[in-house]
Amino acid sequence: MPGPLQPSPASLVDRRLVVVTGKGGTGKTTVAAALGLAAARLGRRVLLVETGRDENLPRLLTPDGADAGYQGRELLPGLRSMRMDPYEALAEYLGLQLGGRLLVRSVLRNRGFRQLMDASPGWRELITLGKVWHLEQERGPDGGPAHELLIVDAPATGHGLTLLDVPRVVMAAVRAGPLRRNASRVEAMLRDPERTLLVPVALPEELPARETAELVERVRGEIGIAVDRVVVNGMPEPPFPDSLPDLDERIAALPGLSVPGLRDPEVLARCARHLRSRFELARSHRGRIAEWTGLPLVELPLLPAGVRGPDDLARLAAPLVGELAAA
Repeated sequence: MPGPLQPSPASLVDRRLVVVTGKGGTGKTTVAAALGLAAARLGRRVLLVETGRDENLPRLLTPDGADAGYQGRELLPGLRSMRMDPYEALAEYLGLQLGGRLLVRSVLRNRGFRQLMDASPGWRELITLGKVWHLEQERGPDGGPAHELLIVDAPATGHGLTLLDVPRVVMAAVRAGPLRRNASRVEAMLRDPERTLLVPVALPEELPARETAELVERVRGEIGIAVDRVVVNGMPEPPFPDSLPDLDERIAALPGLSVPGLRDPEVLARCARHLRSRFELARSHRGRIAEWTGLPLVELPLLPAGVRGPDDLARLAAPLVGELAAA
């Protein structure tokens, strides 16, 4: 198992590339959006890169929710978003290497060619990371980075690890040529702890806790990307005030009352016990995540109504750039 807790790491917004992943349903897209919002409000030029088939970031950050597409668009001041389309990235790359972009795009639109490409493993991941490398290298009009922080909303855990491991696989299989050179650049970016950080997102539940521990172990042992914290999303608040930790038992001890509109004390006590058990179970799983990964935790509160826009994201943004929770 991983070693003891590490010192509190630097702020997420001081990195160049943050890759957010986690088990499906843990809220990794929400975390990416909240981090992007926080960084933009701190004055960073931020680009959010969405890798899924559907776009979700614009609807979290803008009233109209219109897609940003491969070309991207500004969602808020200092905050842009784009959807990574591997075929668009491949057309862009081949157009630069071979010239004749119209011809390249015509070939890539051919149904038979696409069927062949879809059956070929690894190219989507490599071209996606190649485009991320290109975005990280881009310079703005002032000569500085066009994007001071890139946040990649990566696929869920299994596919996300495959994505990040492709450059290493290519480096091991290809001895020379442009493919190896490009893979080498991407791998150097991913393995540079000063530039790149992987952020796992978990829920305080058994399966996400175990999968997060396995993710951290694989990243450390096989892939070599820096990981220095875990985001625990959806942490419920303590159900009772600190001054009344046994409120459920006190309610249960009340005599039976017959008051119109007021539930029987035993019913209220059962509801209170459920709230306490749910909180204690979440706290237990949170402790296991800290123990199994040996990493500091960033706790995000449970929002009962979900995330409906920037105001809700702002409630999650502060913990992401604030102090880390004690384990």
